[in-house]
Amino acid sequence: MTTSTNQRNIPFIIKLITSAVIFAACFLISMVFGAAETTLKDVWFALSSFDTNEKATILQEIRIPRAIAAIFVGAALSVSGAIMQGMTRNPLADPGLLGLTAGANAALAITIAFIPSVNSLGIMIACFIGAGAGAIMVFGISSMKRGGFSPLRIVLAGAAVSAFLFAIAEGTGLFFKISKDVSMWTAGGLIGTTWGQLQVIAPFIAAGIVVSLFLSRQLTILSLNEEVAVGLGQRTAFVKTILFIVIILLAGAAVALVGNMVFIGLMIPHIVRVITGTDYRFIIPVSTLLGASFLLLADTLGRTIHAPYETPVAAIVAMLGLPFFLFIVRKGGKGFS
Repeated sequence: MTTSTNQRNIPFIIKLITSAVIFAACFLISMVFGAAETTLKDVWFALSSFDTNEKATILQEIRIPRAIAAIFVGAALSVSGAIMQGMTRNPLADPGLLGLTAGANAALAITIAFIPSVNSLGIMIACFIGAGAGAIMVFGISSMKRGGFSPLRIVLAGAAVSAFLFAIAEGTGLFFKISKDVSMWTAGGLIGTTWGQLQVIAPFIAAGIVVSLFLSRQLTILSLNEEVAVGLGQRTAFVKTILFIVIILLAGAAVALVGNMVFIGLMIPHIVRVITGTDYRFIIPVSTLLGASFLLLADTLGRTIHAPYETPVAAIVAMLGLPFFLFIVRKGGKGFS
């Protein structure tokens, strides 16, 4: 009780600055550590100059775009998870657990099979459509039985739909002999991220996060009680529609950039609520920073623990996320509270 009270007494600006410092530290760590040895001086030189020495090239063409991809994906999945948990009042909500990333993966596989020359924009649009279809399937199945969207029912529906959609992705890969291409995405890796991909996809993620910040007050009210939101004159149907589009935008763009990544959208919002409380005006900006920091560290760990070989970052995230998921389930969705 005392700890919780002390945390509430800390001004939000201090929490935000602390999150920003953690983010900056994680970014520098991701720049310095890797198969090729670099120093902070090399990082500064690469960021402030465009000379073509070996270390500058490694940083400018490989590590920096990879780190930026981790930043945007970590932020996108964390914010989309926070929005889902607030909208559905379901503490187990996560884009990867509720069919969005599985739907995006299936759409990605089908697109690669039928349009082999598709560019990053085409892949992203396909992922948007697939994420939306996956979410609609999960919520449609969950609402078939009287009693509404219980957290358990949504998670079970998400698991079933995700298994079905992943089977479609794998089957498409085998039938059209593109399993290797599909696996490059579905393994959940940041290897090979290019500046061209970032230029196409990152603006959509940034736009989604900005919209979620503008709607954070409405989301806070919605997360507490829908009847109260209606009583305060909130257009709940409109707000939910916009937020649902934002979730699809963020999850679809994240999958288009790096493939499937589960549990980030579950873990980070729960951790952030311990720091900031339940106001989404505070949850969303801190989730953006800490989600980006988390994936930066996970990616750095993936490329250093067995260098020069890569450990899939999705595997590292899953190893951390599964125990967290079981902990949340055991606590009845209350997390650390």
